[in-house]
Amino acid sequence: MKPRSTEKASAREANFDLCVIGGGATGAGCALDAQLRGLHTLLLDAGDFAAAASSASTKLVHGGVRYLEQAVKSLNLEEYRMVKRALHERLYMLANAPHLAHPAHFLVPVYSWTRAAYYLAGMKMYDAVAGKSNLFPSSFLSRKETLRRMPGLKARGLRGAVCYSDGQFDDARYDLALVETFTKVGGTALNYSRLTSFDRDNNGKLSSANVRDELSGEQFTVAANKFVNATGTGADKVRALANPLLAARMRPSKGVHLLFSAETFPGTDALLVPQTEDGRVIFAVPWQERLLVGTTDDEVTSATKMMVQKDEADYLLRQLNPYLNVPLRREQVKSGMAGLRPLVAQQGQVDTSKLVRDHEVELDSSSGLISILGGKWTTHRLMAEDTINAVQRERGGPVTPCLTKQYPLAGATGYDQDFSKGIEKEYSLPADTARHLAGKFGTRASNILELLQENPAWKARIAERLPVIQAEIVYCIRNEMAETIEDLLARRTGAQMYGWKDAIEATPVVASLLAREKEWDSTHTATAVTGYLAKIRGFLQELELGED
Repeated sequence: MKPRSTEKASAREANFDLCVIGGGATGAGCALDAQLRGLHTLLLDAGDFAAAASSASTKLVHGGVRYLEQAVKSLNLEEYRMVKRALHERLYMLANAPHLAHPAHFLVPVYSWTRAAYYLAGMKMYDAVAGKSNLFPSSFLSRKETLRRMPGLKARGLRGAVCYSDGQFDDARYDLALVETFTKVGGTALNYSRLTSFDRDNNGKLSSANVRDELSGEQFTVAANKFVNATGTGADKVRALANPLLAARMRPSKGVHLLFSAETFPGTDALLVPQTEDGRVIFAVPWQERLLVGTTDDEVTSATKMMVQKDEADYLLRQLNPYLNVPLRREQVKSGMAGLRPLVAQQGQVDTSKLVRDHEVELDSSSGLISILGGKWTTHRLMAEDTINAVQRERGGPVTPCLTKQYPLAGATGYDQDFSKGIEKEYSLPADTARHLAGKFGTRASNILELLQENPAWKARIAERLPVIQAEIVYCIRNEMAETIEDLLARRTGAQMYGWKDAIEATPVVASLLAREKEWDSTHTATAVTGYLAKIRGFLQELELGED
């Protein structure tokens, strides 16, 4: 990406064919699709790219086995079609960014033969719905094979496991790869730029947007022919700015995840907990040297806090522990995350956990605003395609072919499974650092390592247990519009997800690099450090985890 100051100048001076509001999965996908179709596009986000739901997922590229079960039980054709589309989209996500997304095996443990038959039949149906897009055929594993692959499972009464395939990915980095690819093909992207109001032409259609720079406080205006609202759970706020008469559509639900040391549940396969106290599905997934456990699905209220709370952590452990040989404890939590799902309200539906995860493109004929509502990560590309089709129809021209089904994202070209070993040898890197850089940046990791010629000291880690090196921080500041400590630790490098205490240890080093690159004074730097540490310590306190 270009420097933020350069992108801001472009946003102020150019007349765009399209302005996409929201830089999460859907917005970044829309921006890339539009730019590839020849529409001069601007992408705005009120915070950092992927700072909300798009970096708080279960890291799965999937159709949703639970959604298929719900579709069959309720004879819901709409939900069935959603699963089918997602299973086809799964392949595009895996192919377009192989450094960020890969197939994975999931085991469903069974403790009765009746359940074994039920789950195997369900997974065979999942295979059938995927059709030619299926990754691997599902199968039944013997008790012995199940315990070999997943030795932490409770062995007593175990009959075996049903094994099926889905995808796994790095959500924050995938979003950033979409944004990076978008800018490489001529798009303009700007984070920390909050929409405050719209201006209209003589026909009452949206013609420009008034924006506040959240870092400087400066106000500026951007002009565009069409506007897309891709703000997820914030969609109703943007819709109200465009047309105050529009009824609210969003019913967000909160989902939380916990992260533990990988050693607490060894193995390379993911676990699906098939039976929970409220009929949901819980996953325990190996993810980047950690075990990711989630998720909850709770209606958002005025009392909802956007952090993992003690009762939510206890709920997840209460569902998972009956399946483990050695139960996990809350005191073992290394990190966690909370996010809001952008669910769309459906008439007569009360429970958010039962809302269909499908999307809807809405056109407000009064203002001309096009909103993309609902959906999920796996279908972000299809959501973008449907949205840009609508944009082109509203512009009055032809709907041109979508190019994103097979379009490698930044870092994908030239990447293979041996890439990390190559840079490990070439730059004499520790194996964990080489794997980390390759898995986060793909072939662009070489650009990071070239910075070592400028300053060999940047080869040092930012914290003892983290694979992140200082050159990575400098690269993200210079090339990925990282503006804060949290941008760097939570989304650019994933260090915050690895461990809250590790992030605390890394904070002084990251702050010093930011201060150097951004020319911060001591007061600004101290304020940034204090604010970030207070947030992380709040997470620890909420779960009653000591800092030492």
